[in-house]
Amino acid sequence: MPGPLEGITILDLTWVLSGPYGSMVLSDLGAEVIKVERPPYGDIARTTGPLVNEESCYFFSINRGKKSVGIDLQSEEGKELFLRLVEQVDVVTENFTPGTMDGLGLGHEALRKRNPRLVYAATSGFGQTGPDRMRPALDVVVQGMGGVMSITGHPGGEPARPGLSLGDIAGGLFTAIGVLAALRERDVSGEGQLVDVSMLDCQVAILENAFIRYFATGQVPGPIGTRHPLATPFQAFPTKDGYIVLALSWGVDNQWELFCALIGETELINDPRFETSGLRTENHAELEPILNAALRKRTTAAWLQEFDAIGMPCGPLNTIPQAAEHPQIQAREMLVDVTHPVIGTLPLANTPVKLSRTPGGITGPSPAVGQHTDDVLTSLLGVGNEELARLRDAGVIQ
Repeated sequence: MPGPLEGITILDLTWVLSGPYGSMVLSDLGAEVIKVERPPYGDIARTTGPLVNEESCYFFSINRGKKSVGIDLQSEEGKELFLRLVEQVDVVTENFTPGTMDGLGLGHEALRKRNPRLVYAATSGFGQTGPDRMRPALDVVVQGMGGVMSITGHPGGEPARPGLSLGDIAGGLFTAIGVLAALRERDVSGEGQLVDVSMLDCQVAILENAFIRYFATGQVPGPIGTRHPLATPFQAFPTKDGYIVLALSWGVDNQWELFCALIGETELINDPRFETSGLRTENHAELEPILNAALRKRTTAAWLQEFDAIGMPCGPLNTIPQAAEHPQIQAREMLVDVTHPVIGTLPLANTPVKLSRTPGGITGPSPAVGQHTDDVLTSLLGVGNEELARLRDAGVIQ
C-alpha cells in the first residue's frame, strides 16, 4: 500500500549517514527519493563495511527503497540537468559543509528561483549560521561538544560514546521532521523554504532535562551508568544469568513495598533512607549493593515473571541477537527481509511509524550508482534516447 508521502518527490544529495538517514525516513513513508550521486563511485558510504560480495551492507540499510541518478554537478550540462529536475520536485536535501552548494551555483537561493515551492533541507554539523558553521564535524564531534558524552558512562570512568551514531541519527530525524513541517506550511502559503538543521543543535535538543537540571540546581550532570538522575530504582541490575532493567513508576501506590517484598528485602520498606524515590536516589550508594545482591539470586526470566505479575515496568537487557528474536519486535515487524541483487537477503530495521490506512514501509533494496538515471530523466524531463547516449558519452551522466 502507498505511504502517506506518496506524490512527494525528493532530490537527495546527502551522503554517509545524517542526511541519508533523514531521507530514508521520508522514503519509508512513501516519498520518491532520487539519490543524486557523482559518477562513477557515488556516495562514499558505498565503501563502508561490512561488505558482502564487495557491496556495502551499511549503505544498503540506510538507502533502501531509493533511486539513484548519476549526474556530474561540476559540469555545466550536469548543473542544468539538475536545475531542470529541481523544477519538477518538492524537496532537495543535502548535508555538505555550508557554502558547498552555493559554490556550485546550486544553493538555496538559486534553486528557489527555479522552483519557489521547493523545500530545501540542509543538514550540517553546526548549521548555516554561527562562528563554527564552516568547521567539519562527524558524529562523535557533536556528541562531545553538545555534552552527551559527558553524561554517558559510569561514575569516575572515562567519557563514553553511546553505542550508536546519535549525532548523525538525531540530525537525520530532525531533518525529516523539518521537511514535513515545511511541506505542511507550503500547503497554506504555496511557498517553499530553507530547513536548516545543525547536528550540534540536535544534541542540545535531545538532552532531555540535563540542561534544565543544571540551570535549576547549579549542579553539573555527570555519568551515572544506567541509572536515572531523579528516580530509583530505575536502571539495569545483575541477575543470576544476565541483567534485568527495572523502572519503578512515579505515583503508583505500594510499588516500592511490593518490590521489596518480592525480592525478600522487607526491611527496606520502613527504612527512612529509602521512603521516597528522591531519598532512594540521594542514598543510592547504600541501596544499590543491597538490590544487586538480592536480584542476583534468580534468573532474569524468573524475575520478569514476578515483576510482570504486579505490573512493574521491567524488561530483559538484550543483546542485539536477543533483541532480533524478541517476540514483541517480531510481532511489530520491525525487522523485515529485503533482497539485494548482490548482497542477497538480509533483515533491515523497518520504519517504527505504524499508520492504519497508509502504512508505508521499505519498498526495495538500495540502488546501484546511476541505476535509475535514464528512467528519471525520461519520466521527469522527457529526455530521449539519443540525448541520453550523448550525455553518457560526455561523462555528464552515468
